[in-house]
Amino acid sequence: MRATLNTTFQSLQVRNYRIFATGQLIKLIGVWMMFIAQDWLVLQLSDDSATALGVVIALQFTPVLLFTLLSGRLADRYDKRLLLFIANSIWCVLAMVMSVLVLTGVVALWHVFVFAGLLGVGNALETPVRQSFISELVDTHLLPNALALSSATFNTARIVGPALAGVAIAVFDVGPVFLISAIASCAPLVNLVRMRTGELYRAGLPTGAQRDAVRVVDGLRYVSNRPDLLLPMALMAVLGLLLFNFQLTLAALAKTVFNTGAASFGLFTTALAVGALAGALAASGRRGRPSVYAVLGSALAFAGLGTLVGLAPVYWLVVVLLLPTGFFMVYFAQASNQRVQLGVDPAFRGRVMALWVLVFLGTNPVGAPIIGWVAEHFGAGASIWLGGVISFLVTGAALAWQLRRTGGRLRMRWGPRPRIYVLPARPAPARP
Repeated sequence: MRATLNTTFQSLQVRNYRIFATGQLIKLIGVWMMFIAQDWLVLQLSDDSATALGVVIALQFTPVLLFTLLSGRLADRYDKRLLLFIANSIWCVLAMVMSVLVLTGVVALWHVFVFAGLLGVGNALETPVRQSFISELVDTHLLPNALALSSATFNTARIVGPALAGVAIAVFDVGPVFLISAIASCAPLVNLVRMRTGELYRAGLPTGAQRDAVRVVDGLRYVSNRPDLLLPMALMAVLGLLLFNFQLTLAALAKTVFNTGAASFGLFTTALAVGALAGALAASGRRGRPSVYAVLGSALAFAGLGTLVGLAPVYWLVVVLLLPTGFFMVYFAQASNQRVQLGVDPAFRGRVMALWVLVFLGTNPVGAPIIGWVAEHFGAGASIWLGGVISFLVTGAALAWQLRRTGGRLRMRWGPRPRIYVLPARPAPARP
């Protein structure tokens, strides 16, 4: 048991990573509390409009489309620790201003729109830098574990944050939740200052003239010549557009389909996050780069389960289905992330991870208004299962393309336990 725990949490033995993860956990708990409060506030201010909720989410993620690639260029040119301090400072100030507006009772819907857009700017700067900064906190052999634990940190916050927010909104209303989030967002600033810069891993990063010559287009060209990077990014773009909108769809599902309150919405989000945490921890023991079939298989499972969530006719069944849905949602995202991060040259990591963030988060401005419109006109359930069906079909096509490209074949093994595996292509017979 102790050996398993040591393996699962081995990256936490590195001081810089431990400090980083602690600050992120505190901040993210506050962020998820704020997201729940923001969604509930929008529904209150807009008379339960799913379209308004979709617009807020779109505004929150639109800056990702505009600025993420530039952020990746900055990450490959400048000190990532300094960039993270600046981005987190912006987030902290904005959260404090918004909490004052809500607590004083002067908040209007347009305030939430502006707040979401400005937070998106800070997020567009921070996320690619944070993703690529993890590789500087631990040595290469610990990177898969560190990436998995970062995902576990994120999903732990998704469990604790919504649960606390649901109770706090029911007892105190949304104002105190925004204030708690503002205070929690200061934690990364303190811990970034506490890091020991001499213990960062920066071998292989561009220096001198190389750093000055860093261009966004070189990163795009690098990825375009790497099919092993393109496939997980393409899948993430599709599933991110159609199925990663649970922040929107679960709020609408709870309020408009099952006619429940904030605490029940928090239970939906918590169930999804519990499964997501299990998925992140399941990937923590990985030692090397995941195969393309780990990415494709988990994407198929996620899409299939997402379809069932949208079709579930009763509240308790949605809660049950969200557990495995959350598991495969994060297992797919984590396998895709690790396949990209562990296959990229360090000199291009910032720009490649910026492109990853663009397809992961940048699809939200496009998808959220569409999903919101579908939820408002055809029901929140339809907005989920339609995305699941399309995602399943696209992933199936990607699997067929991969098998045809490599000559592999799918096989089913029934014993000692059923399992599907890929039989590699037979080598061509040698010529006499």
